Amino acid sequence: MNVPKTSFAMVQIGPRELEARDVPIPDIDADGAILELEACGICGSDYEQFEGVLRTPFPVIPGHEPLGKIVRIGDLAAARWGVDEGDRVAIETMVSCRHCDPCLGGAYHLCDNRRIYSYIPLTEAPGLWGGYSQYMYLDPNSIVHRMDSSLPAETAVIFNPLGAGFRWAVEIPETGVGDTIVILGPGQRGLASVIACREAGAGTIIVTGLAADARKLEVARLYGADHTIDVDNENSVRRVKELTEGKGADIVVDVSSYATQPVADALSMVRPGGTIVLAGVKGFKPVDEFVSDLIVMKEITIKGAIGVTSSGYRRAIKLIESGRVDFSSMHTHDFPLADAELAIRTLAREIDGDESIHSCLIPPR
Repeated sequence: MNVPKTSFAMVQIGPRELEARDVPIPDIDADGAILELEACGICGSDYEQFEGVLRTPFPVIPGHEPLGKIVRIGDLAAARWGVDEGDRVAIETMVSCRHCDPCLGGAYHLCDNRRIYSYIPLTEAPGLWGGYSQYMYLDPNSIVHRMDSSLPAETAVIFNPLGAGFRWAVEIPETGVGDTIVILGPGQRGLASVIACREAGAGTIIVTGLAADARKLEVARLYGADHTIDVDNENSVRRVKELTEGKGADIVVDVSSYATQPVADALSMVRPGGTIVLAGVKGFKPVDEFVSDLIVMKEITIKGAIGVTSSGYRRAIKLIESGRVDFSSMHTHDFPLADAELAIRTLAREIDGDESIHSCLIPPR
């Protein structure tokens, strides 16, 4: 396949600073590959990286949710991944070492030496390490998933948040038929959790959000939430107790960003013997009103969730390819790659009169 010598990319050179560059496309050996991007999803951590909150080595090409077609691939990589030139693939975010104790134990997402696409500096050869680009280099230790090439790219690229929904809200807490689950936060990961829990057969799904999240809460109901709670105008703990006849929820999943009150609230929302999953990062802030005795007296299980693993991605891709869910209410914006800053600021509610739920960058053809 014909591949140009350079790739147009948006490079982050500092906090809130992106600039367009042409980056050389490298030759590959038998172990590597080159991906031609069709789309790259945008999520909350893109904004945190843009802001400089997350530790990032500059300059860097951001973008950790890439979807595209293989245009060059070495023989060893093709055999390892089971793909060839022309195949559409979804790329997992993390690149693990495959030889540390967590990797050998099956927890590759907790690799001692893991690297993450979007956070590998441009100065580290071959440089094309992120999805804000026309082309991207795939490390030999990448994990790729073939996807149906007939799907619209803006639908297929939802594989990442939907994979998080399956892992965080179903796999980690072992959500099953009839369970009552509370999802704290109606962003794209929260909505993906609603979809995943409905697929898993949850009995009652409750979603909380701010008054400003009215549209997202409406979408949550569209995707199967039984109840939504506006925490600015309702006491969320009291409302959950009312909806569960005083018992509390079997499972509470926090996917909210920065707000620490949901963590404290989760302890009161969950039933005795229930499970709390913490998946929303808080900027390393302490949690006020965190009463640890509730964990003891109620025998609550608390689990953390970082990233998505292959099982979550596979379940997400299977559901997307089935065509049983219309994701158009969740995917609200496509942006040209050159408008990456606008895409990030729209997600962060920095653009008056506009807000995205799930969006993606589309590179020039």
